[in-house]
Amino acid sequence: MNWANAGFTVFGTHVLWTDLIGNIAALSTVLLAMRKSIWTWPVQFTGSVLLFIASINAQITGNALKQAMFAGLAIYGWWAWRRGTQNGRQLPIRPAEPMERLLLIALTLLGTAVVGLLFFATGLSWGAHEPLPKGAFLVAADAYIFVGSAVATWAQGRALVDFWIVWVAVDLVGVPLMFSSGLVVSGSVFGVFFVLVLIGFVKWLREYRSSPLAVTEVVAP
Repeated sequence: MNWANAGFTVFGTHVLWTDLIGNIAALSTVLLAMRKSIWTWPVQFTGSVLLFIASINAQITGNALKQAMFAGLAIYGWWAWRRGTQNGRQLPIRPAEPMERLLLIALTLLGTAVVGLLFFATGLSWGAHEPLPKGAFLVAADAYIFVGSAVATWAQGRALVDFWIVWVAVDLVGVPLMFSSGLVVSGSVFGVFFVLVLIGFVKWLREYRSSPLAVTEVVAP
């Protein structure tokens, strides 16, 4: 057994170290994001690399590509947050503008359709090898998680409160998909994510409402 397949067995289920440690890093990313820490992004990058390896071993190509995408977005997020906190400034979090929300929804819907067709045509999604209609549903779920995760992380890099809501929508599909694929740790962590994301959304929204930016918007004519 090589290091990528190394792990241990719990109740008859083999748990990969890459899956476990990668998800610990991913979980830490959520906690760091709640605190608006710049360390959110280096930790996300590390977790993405480990989960990429775990997904390749589990033959979940769509999820592996998602982790590669996360690594790239982590670099963008680090750059954006670092620029937004220069000279000791607090990260300027805010809700998305109406047009930004429409953009987030449009990107998610159109992106899911395009990526879903790509996954099905190329066989990159494990669902593409399942009989219809189950296969089509699995491909759509795989594409939705891929695109939704990208949209959420991009919105997080822009410090939009709405990124937490996008993550809720992704987790609602991600939890059952991870369990059905055999990544027990990932499925469990996705469930914990769901709770933490709700907490994070409330925390960021409260911080925004008490910020000078929110006060200015309220009193502006």
